[in-house]
Amino acid sequence: MADFKSTIDSAFSFQGDSILIGTAMLNKEAVVNTPVRLPLNMVSRHGLIAGATGTGKTKTIQHFAESLSEKGVSVLLMDIKGDLSGIARPGVSNPKIDERVAKIGGEWKPKQFPVELMSISGEKGLRLRATVSEFGPLLLSKILELNDNQQGAVTVIFKFCDDHQMPLLDIKDFREVLRFITNEGKENIKEYGTVSTATAGVIMRKLLELEQQGGDIFFGEKSFDVNDLLRKDSNGQGFINIIRLCDIQDKPKLFSTFMLCLLAEIYKSFPEMGDKAAPKIAIFIDEAHLIFNDASKALMDQLEQVIRLIRSKGVGIYFCTQVPSDIPESVLSQLGSKFQHAMRAFTANDRKDIKLVAQNYPETEFYKTDSLITEMGIGEAMISVLNEKGIPAPLVHTLLSPPVTRMDILTTQEQDEIVNNSSIARSYNEEIDRNSAYEMLKNKIQPDSAPPVKTVEKPSKKVGEDGGLDISKRIAEVSKNPVVKQVARELTRGLMGMLFGKR
Repeated sequence: MADFKSTIDSAFSFQGDSILIGTAMLNKEAVVNTPVRLPLNMVSRHGLIAGATGTGKTKTIQHFAESLSEKGVSVLLMDIKGDLSGIARPGVSNPKIDERVAKIGGEWKPKQFPVELMSISGEKGLRLRATVSEFGPLLLSKILELNDNQQGAVTVIFKFCDDHQMPLLDIKDFREVLRFITNEGKENIKEYGTVSTATAGVIMRKLLELEQQGGDIFFGEKSFDVNDLLRKDSNGQGFINIIRLCDIQDKPKLFSTFMLCLLAEIYKSFPEMGDKAAPKIAIFIDEAHLIFNDASKALMDQLEQVIRLIRSKGVGIYFCTQVPSDIPESVLSQLGSKFQHAMRAFTANDRKDIKLVAQNYPETEFYKTDSLITEMGIGEAMISVLNEKGIPAPLVHTLLSPPVTRMDILTTQEQDEIVNNSSIARSYNEEIDRNSAYEMLKNKIQPDSAPPVKTVEKPSKKVGEDGGLDISKRIAEVSKNPVVKQVARELTRGLMGMLFGKR
């Protein structure tokens, strides 16, 4: 026992700031006051939280988020099951908590943390949106799973809109431009290349599929500024931003679309910090298999690339799932911290998974890993983290610290209170549908009683002869608006293409 305790104390005695995970265990008993910690500067090395249903993964996420917020680090939680919102309210003590804290050491004080509720669908909270222009042609094509020829058509649309200062804000903008350039506007795009009716039809169907999963709600304005994720309260605590995703489990395309957009925008916006700096934000993705199960190879390649690059921006990403094999090996290999809760061996495949998982952890003289995985209790985990120098610390069976916030959901009234008291939700929840590509193209057409519209040869010529509006003049008028000029600049930059065009 003395040898074990000295080994753990030495391995987890860090000079810099760290987060308390729990206390070490040996022979299934807690070794009192033998703390297991995670160095704060290693949080951005990403991680995995895995284990069977009911083993305590959610409470691990909750305690982790609390600890980071207390250190001034912002947190973003993907709340698929809806059971993480209790962080906004203080917890209530009970004998089990008291017993656990006595073994771990220290004291347990109920506390609440600054919380922002968010949504990409119909859940309560600040609405997260992004414009089509922010995606750029490359990322949008990957989301729609288009081939090279179809991607070329998307590029034509973006280039056409860029040159004519027509903002692409939502899906109806994109659809209207696609319809225009394959019908009465064919002559307008000859200098860019033609788009066949068949190609347009495929893209239209892909757009419809994305819309049916909620893309029509997600794409639009006001576009979310990722720097708002980094807010702190008056006490210097990082905000815990909870994205409520209870209603999108059957919409994996919307989820993966949102995740790619968010991560790419964070990568683009945040300054370079280096691998060893204290983190700016930690992102926890619960039920992570929803991202990977239906992701195309193109999307997988982009996710892998973002995860590899984004840690130098001070961003740590933590995937939470039941079985580590839910996460592709190319992603697993980039995860520095692993919290392995118990797994259950009900079938031959389960036993095979357990054996493979055990092989992924460092060898240890203190544990028989493959059997320990099935024998751990609720709120226990095998922990493998990196020390301050990025070297793996010894594998340790850990009794995990309990959350100090409510281990239950918020009531509807409490949710409303948080949203109503938010300093930024009102701004993002205002619905905006300003003049963009859809309106600019629709307005050039005569009312139903007017003569038929004639095909134009160039953008500068009139679309309708009898009172028809000159599209070039309309574009010129709208483009004087400074807001439209800003969107045009976004189109030119291709924010997402800058990242996803790299190889």
